[in-house]
Amino acid sequence: FNMAIDKNQASSVLKLCKKYQPETKEAKKARLMEMAKAKKDGEEVKSKKPQVLKYGLNHVTTLVENKMAKLVIIAHDVDPIELVCWLPALCRKKDVPYCIIKG
Repeated sequence: FNMAIDKNQASSVLKLCKKYQPETKEAKKARLMEMAKAKKDGEEVKSKKPQVLKYGLNHVTTLVENKMAKLVIIAHDVDPIELVCWLPALCRKKDVPYCIIKG
């Protein structure tokens, strides 16, 4: 885990992550209320769930195994390191791009 991406790449990856951060509870509630109101008025509702980042070791592992992950970002300072040391090998095996990021 000493081959992390440089600071410029890391900042662009983090900007991308910020764009896809999960919606807050208030935003989700407002979206669902708006959808329910439109449905109540008789309008046809065509609202998809927004695309967001997925996180958590078990969830990301499942996504990589099913080849549904587009990019895996791994933190370099995970403690204990044994939790994620096998993840790059799995990503290589399943042809999923990954990067190791500092900070």
